[in-house]
Amino acid sequence: MKRRGLSLAVALLATATILAVAENDTLAIWSGVSPALTITVAGLLLAAATLVFLTSFDRGSAALIRLDWFSPTLRRLKPDQHASHSLIGRLLRHLVPDAFQSDRMSKQRGVLRKTLRRFGLSWLASPVRRIVQSICLVTFVVLFFYVCWPYDAQPNEQLGAGQWPAHYSDNLAAKEIIPAESFLMIDPLVSLSTAIASRSWVWSLVSAAAILAVCVLIPRGFCGYLCPLGTTIDLFDWAVGKRVTRFRVPGDGWWVHIKYYLLAGTLLCSLFGVLVSGFFSAIPVITRGMLFLLDPIQSGMLRGWHLVPAIGVGQVLSIAMFIGVLSLGFMRPRFWCKYVCPSGAVFSLGNLFRITERKVESSCINCNKCVEICPFDAIKPDFTTRTTDCTLCQSCGGVCPTHAIKFVERWNVVELKVENDPPTHETALGRRGFLSLAGGTAAAVAGGAGVSMVTKTFGANLNASDAFLPVRPPGSVPEQEFLEMCIRCGECFKACPNNVLQPEGFQQGLEGLWSPLVNADWAGCESSCNACGQVCPTGAIRALPLAEKKVARMGLAIVNESTCLPFAGAEECDLCVQECNAAGYHAIEFKRVGTEVDDNGVPIEGTGYSAPVVLADKCVGCGLCQTRCHAINVKERGLWGESAIIIEAGQGNEDRMMSGSYIALREQEARRRTRSEPGVEYFVPEVDSDPAALSAPVPLEDESPFGVEPSGGDESPFGVPASETIDEDPFGTLD
Repeated sequence: MKRRGLSLAVALLATATILAVAENDTLAIWSGVSPALTITVAGLLLAAATLVFLTSFDRGSAALIRLDWFSPTLRRLKPDQHASHSLIGRLLRHLVPDAFQSDRMSKQRGVLRKTLRRFGLSWLASPVRRIVQSICLVTFVVLFFYVCWPYDAQPNEQLGAGQWPAHYSDNLAAKEIIPAESFLMIDPLVSLSTAIASRSWVWSLVSAAAILAVCVLIPRGFCGYLCPLGTTIDLFDWAVGKRVTRFRVPGDGWWVHIKYYLLAGTLLCSLFGVLVSGFFSAIPVITRGMLFLLDPIQSGMLRGWHLVPAIGVGQVLSIAMFIGVLSLGFMRPRFWCKYVCPSGAVFSLGNLFRITERKVESSCINCNKCVEICPFDAIKPDFTTRTTDCTLCQSCGGVCPTHAIKFVERWNVVELKVENDPPTHETALGRRGFLSLAGGTAAAVAGGAGVSMVTKTFGANLNASDAFLPVRPPGSVPEQEFLEMCIRCGECFKACPNNVLQPEGFQQGLEGLWSPLVNADWAGCESSCNACGQVCPTGAIRALPLAEKKVARMGLAIVNESTCLPFAGAEECDLCVQECNAAGYHAIEFKRVGTEVDDNGVPIEGTGYSAPVVLADKCVGCGLCQTRCHAINVKERGLWGESAIIIEAGQGNEDRMMSGSYIALREQEARRRTRSEPGVEYFVPEVDSDPAALSAPVPLEDESPFGVEPSGGDESPFGVPASETIDEDPFGTLD
């Protein structure tokens, strides 16, 4: 009893610590350690205390935890036997009419069994798993293709005084019942590698820790039930893979531990500050695959093919990688999930802390049916379990003719079959032996170090004078941290109206590949949208309220006086001014150039042109001016090869902060300029807050999962007035 009481007290203390740190950082600050370390230590204590508590019971007793939810095979039962040990099974037998149930005496299948059998043997054996898989895949598709689809947003009919247009932001908030990046949040390799690479706290670590905690009860449950990539691979194997068998390989080759070596290499790269998890983590792989393969089809069919950006080399490479992941099914069904996926390797290591597992009783008749149906190669030749590979999918339980398989607590040893009968020939290091382990580990270390060195050597090289400095989305953290935190999942591309954000190619080597940059020649950043930060799962793009986004600079508009029509003395042109004023920024004004004078030095009326001048203290680099100039003067009229006004990033042209208020920054800059140039007025955002409130950091998330301000007639918390007019689509690109 003392052992149970002590373990229970430790578990409660650890749980309270995790909740306190998740709510705020007070405990972590008080203890002098980071929130990530605090949560990690508390989580390990919780797992250990739970294990001690459960193992304190009598090992010879009946099962304390029974997780049987498979559909057992039909067999004649004795009067004192139950058709199912699971709560779900017993509940269904009470709720489902007898006419739909199978007859246990005659072994005649009922309507439910016949229906499930038509879908396949795995549906009949483990319908719960297949149903959950289907729900998760449909949820992922809805979140990606509907919730992140911004083109059904309607402009605000009426804007009251002090309101900033927010229809894109409101549209996203209204459609998401759960966060659009939910699946990215629960992929533990995403947040873990990002936190290591950036040496910072990543908010999605909490979600990753939660799913790992759940997988203590349901080992690798993410892989067996939740992962949409695994379900997509299942569909590919069913539709295509099973029809091509000439490339089949055995299940005991050198490849069976690739996932662990790939995980080690990925984490090693993160230690060197190179983030490659986005290339291999399960959810970024399928998200990017859907983005580059299916999003152009959706956009082309629903909006027009002329509004689909051209596909570059980077997208082609990503599509090839995604098809390659699916094509691994030609070698063995679900080859990627079994042997390659590093996200699955994280859960496999998490299985070491499991409290439940698959057990085989002595009634096993060695029929081999469980081995044949297992989708994860988790059953040994003696029909016991490879615990690090088992996902508790329970398909094996549904095909066992003697009902010898159960899913119970790991310390349950009641009526179990003899291990190593028949012999498995597997060692303590695994069936592939010491040489495989040593060689794979050496390859992982060498590969991780090599990739890191090559990436850094031929990467962004931000300190070089000729370094490529792309314009990043508003709210992006500093460039070096951005490259260490962006996982190239593509979620921000999908949520961005008019494809303003487009994937970077190889301008920064592998470091920048598939990261988002602003292509202002294609479109400008919509003033009513803050979606990119709301859907970013790692905080590489901060989740900004619209009031903050309004003054967050992502670049500065630079006028090329040699090609700008008024400066060149060619003709009047006010396209950029019109666009800037329509967006509500009013960051471009006119000055008179080329005015002729008479002999007395008096300007001649009607001569010269009004030329645009950018007000640096008001320009946020949205790119709308560049878009308009490029569309009219470059594409339509063919006057120049590029726009005469271009957004440029770099030192002094952009705001890249890890935390803090952009409004406070603008206010401080204006006051500093006013002191240095007395009598000159500079733009100061209207703020209805005390200075102390403005100096506080802007959190990566607000009360809502996305940090989106509630819609309605209320003034924004920063008191920033909206523009009087807004031209939502000056080019008619949405027609």
